[in-house]
Amino acid sequence: MDIGFCGPGLMGAPMIRHLLGAGHTVQVWNRTRAKAESLVPDGATVASTPAELAGRAEAIFLCVLDAAAVEEVVFGENGVVRGVLAANGDSRVRWIVDHGSIPPAATRAFAARAAQVDIGWIDAPVSGGVSGAIAGTLAIMAGGEATDVAAVAPAIGAYAARVTHMGAAGAGQTTKLCNQAIVTSTVAAIAEAVSLAQRSGIDAARLTEALAGGWADSVLLQTFVPRMTRSPQPPIGALSTFQKDVDTIAAAAYQTGTPMPVSGTVQQLLRLGAAMGLADADLSGFIDVLHTPRKKD
Repeated sequence: MDIGFCGPGLMGAPMIRHLLGAGHTVQVWNRTRAKAESLVPDGATVASTPAELAGRAEAIFLCVLDAAAVEEVVFGENGVVRGVLAANGDSRVRWIVDHGSIPPAATRAFAARAAQVDIGWIDAPVSGGVSGAIAGTLAIMAGGEATDVAAVAPAIGAYAARVTHMGAAGAGQTTKLCNQAIVTSTVAAIAEAVSLAQRSGIDAARLTEALAGGWADSVLLQTFVPRMTRSPQPPIGALSTFQKDVDTIAAAAYQTGTPMPVSGTVQQLLRLGAAMGLADADLSGFIDVLHTPRKKD
């Protein structure tokens, strides 16, 4: 497949490398051109604008920050749709695949706008983090027309172990919110456990060994205890990303009348972290929010 990819960041870059390795042609655009150019040695080519992709790609894959970024890349002055309209019927773009995490309502609105120019919209947020992107084992939860999801699933399979079609446009994003509710609450609980262990005078780093195989064991436990107890490691994301997702969860909970007291507490913890200057800290930064000095008697 001829693919245009917007957003070669921590997640996007390894995904692009997997696409190239699987034999797809990939033209890359990024707001910071140097990030796109770094993939040229892997076989990618670079586009100057998202609109430029419209004449060359069958599918446009997005891995950008938020709904505002998606709207700008797709519908903005130099966006994909502008390129489609300028092509006067010669555009090859048939699908847009959004791998970002944005509100379901925004996704449904974008899908309706894309349909006006005969482009199928697939919301396909991912789970598995940077390590999953590098390993090619991401889990994809997809929303959109079944035929559209089926058409792009083979390409997505270059970096995903599983693609699950969850329903119409927006269903993938709602599923990702469920995922993030579980992930953020669990990472916050792990940080509490690590903090309790440390304040109690035991080696918190050994929690992974002590809890292995029990009900508390998980990929998240095995990933985040070491990140919270050892010297700084390469970042796998920022707390601000978690905050964006939890704020979206809160909005969805309000819209649907869903009580979510645990996510509400995590939302306040993340806001506290931002107020402490930790918005750009690694996802393991929950532990830094909890490490307030203990008052001595």
